[in-house]
Amino acid sequence: MLEKFRVIFTIPELRKKILLTLLLLSIYRVGWQITLPMVDADALQQQNDNASESPLSAALEKAAVFSASNLSQITIFGLGIMPYISASIIFQLLGTVYAPVEAMQKEGESGRKKINEYTRYLTVFLCVIQSSMYLSGFLKPTLGPDGLLTSIVDGAFTGVDNVTLTWGWYIVGVTTMTCGTIFLMWLGEQIDEYGIGNGISLLIMAGILARMPLAGLELIQDAKFELTNFTSVGLETLVLLAIIFVSVVAGVVFITQGQRKIPTQSAKHVRGRKVFGGTRQYLPLRINQAGVMPIIFASSLLMFPQVGFGMLYSWFPSVTFFDTIARTFDGRSLIYNLSYVAMIYFFCFFWTAITFNPKDVADNLKNFGSFIPGYRPGRRTAEYLEKVMVRITYVGAGFLVLVAIIPTVISTSLGINPTAASFYGGTGLLIAVSVAFDLVQKIDSHLVMRNYKGLLEA
Repeated sequence: MLEKFRVIFTIPELRKKILLTLLLLSIYRVGWQITLPMVDADALQQQNDNASESPLSAALEKAAVFSASNLSQITIFGLGIMPYISASIIFQLLGTVYAPVEAMQKEGESGRKKINEYTRYLTVFLCVIQSSMYLSGFLKPTLGPDGLLTSIVDGAFTGVDNVTLTWGWYIVGVTTMTCGTIFLMWLGEQIDEYGIGNGISLLIMAGILARMPLAGLELIQDAKFELTNFTSVGLETLVLLAIIFVSVVAGVVFITQGQRKIPTQSAKHVRGRKVFGGTRQYLPLRINQAGVMPIIFASSLLMFPQVGFGMLYSWFPSVTFFDTIARTFDGRSLIYNLSYVAMIYFFCFFWTAITFNPKDVADNLKNFGSFIPGYRPGRRTAEYLEKVMVRITYVGAGFLVLVAIIPTVISTSLGINPTAASFYGGTGLLIAVSVAFDLVQKIDSHLVMRNYKGLLEA
């Protein structure tokens, strides 16, 4: 393996791509920690420490996993890349229900450029809306323990009454955070063009992996390096966690790479004295066709009851019903997990129906002179492909449910910190594994093109 890594850096073109990618990712990580110019970092940290158990804080921590953002800190990259991802998803959904967008998707390269342009415009709009709502929630005066109004805005006010922030603070904050997200979008495009791998996905994976040292440190600090018979985090717990982590990663790799191969055969064509076609091939259908999107959709929607009812309870403390609902959706209750499972199954079939069209696949096979043995081209082939996809999607959804629930089970049964338990499944692990495989395949393509063995070859 070390020899393969040495070979990678002996290829000048590949070495430049990798170094440029690492440089751009390091720029993202630096900006990820730079707070807005008017924010008092110490006051913000104190506010976050006081609200570490609040529903809003927990929701922001979950959202930050799949958005490459730093929502608990008001930084220049605070919104992350989520507005761009949201805009891309919106246009992908519009392509299935809105004829003009569907027509642009079928125009090829020119249509793709138009959709990318409109996606950027929508990203700017979403950035302005989200940053405005985000800052309006954070940049508010709070009553400190000494009875004085304080603010996380540096030098805004202390010990005065009836003070509100001027529009200048909001304009600077909204503009800076919007430009930060646009800059991240540009970084991702530069990685796509001049680096290696998918830029947006690498930014998200960098944000996920950057949390691992902190999670590991918290786990070690809470651990006792002695046998505790599972009464606390001891040696046997650490060994069990290591076995579970390796098993979960192996399972994620197996299902992520798993395919249902549909045999196809091309028709024979006689041209002069030569016979073309007649070869046997296969059509690969991924078991996890929906990828990580069902977990993202399900976890995002389930944030709203917790955050919404939590805020209502803070406004109306006498109404205990709001607090009961907020605690029901805190991520550990039976109702929350049942809702989570149901929504993952729903979005698995929903997203698969959007990204995989059996009729289009059947028509493409027919146009290229291929067919599935035993099924007539056209409608019968489309019906067969749809039936197969429903079956494997059911299996893929079950796998996503298992991976999504494992962190909750580990956290509650073994008493592990939720931050550390999140690396044993869920959105973060799926994204990291998927992006890592894509990156390895891109590097392999460069190695094979130069007659070297790939990273995964023996």
